[in-house]
Amino acid sequence: MRRRVKSRRVVVAAVAGVFLTFSAFAQQQDLPDALELYRAGEYTRAVEITLQELERSPRNMNSYTVLGWSLIALGRYQDALRYGADGLAISPNDHRIVQIVGEAHYRAGNHASALEYLERYVVIAPSGLRIGLVYYHMGEILIQFAEHHAADIALTAAVHHVPNNAVWWTRLGFARESAQEYPHALAAYDRALSINAAHSAAIQGRNRVRNILD
Repeated sequence: MRRRVKSRRVVVAAVAGVFLTFSAFAQQQDLPDALELYRAGEYTRAVEITLQELERSPRNMNSYTVLGWSLIALGRYQDALRYGADGLAISPNDHRIVQIVGEAHYRAGNHASALEYLERYVVIAPSGLRIGLVYYHMGEILIQFAEHHAADIALTAAVHHVPNNAVWWTRLGFARESAQEYPHALAAYDRALSINAAHSAAIQGRNRVRNILD
């Protein structure tokens, strides 16, 4: 008799678990796709949806990710940092949230904190989808710190991952120029202009370096 009662309890618990899982899934399905809203540029709406998702499923890291991206797109960097901290409290090594916190710090002008998180992203996700952007932000910060050789390394990595970005090649040229690596700076400026012949900063940089080398 005891075995039958125990078996019934196990079955009831299993059925209840399935029901709760299905119920949570069904609740999520009645909301628009926040990622699609983000991709469509509807950032405010994406924030609204992800916050609703987190009310229903507080540990949903996908919701934290789209929320962070959307807040950054809206320029709400402090909110991105706040929700990013909440996300990292749940999953400290989620590389998407680490990148969001790093970028939010970068855009808010907190360069030392930004560099800490960006370097952490490189360690956690060296082949992550945003690795090029992470290296670019690192390079810009290192230029601000006047660490031009280190900036050269970071920006070289950035253009390795995203080779057709004229702005990034121009900034690499500037880092090399600032480090007095003039032939390599000229090569970077030339590459930028091969991508966008009208890029004014690259034209000016190339002219400066040519005047030095002539």
